[in-house]
Amino acid sequence: MVQPLMPRATAMWLVDNTTLSFEQIADFCHMHTLEVQALADGDALIVGVNPILNGQIIEANIKACEEDSQARLNLIETSTMKKEKEKRYTPLARRHDRPNAIAWIAKYCPNLPDSKIIRIIRTTKKTIASIKDRSHWNIANIKPENPVNLGFCTQEEMDGLLKKYSTGS
Repeated sequence: MVQPLMPRATAMWLVDNTTLSFEQIADFCHMHTLEVQALADGDALIVGVNPILNGQIIEANIKACEEDSQARLNLIETSTMKKEKEKRYTPLARRHDRPNAIAWIAKYCPNLPDSKIIRIIRTTKKTIASIKDRSHWNIANIKPENPVNLGFCTQEEMDGLLKKYSTGS
């Protein structure tokens, strides 16, 4: 769900400069109606930000919503508002399993490029190379384990990569 940049400041500007209902503003800013009412009552010291100048909404949409209380404001999504793909976090307790996952991929999926291994396991090219050439500092304790079972990727992601980089293609 994409919301306006600085939703409270945007709500403050809409309260001060339009005749929109609290419900319309709350819906647009993804806030509760009581929060918008508190802004209108002056309970919060927030400087309003004009969503028209920020390119988040057009003035004609505001006018249409002022005339029709059932209408809702439409957010214009900009490239800065689009969410980036969420970065996956590997807990400290699971990081020691990365070499095992890399060893499994090297053993059972030798055609998978290093760039894909880096992306799916979230590791470095140096670590992959050291495991493949068996020069890793802990190579004696590395046992191949499926990265899906270790939680580094989903089975669908692994199947897609295996299908794409199989020897038959």
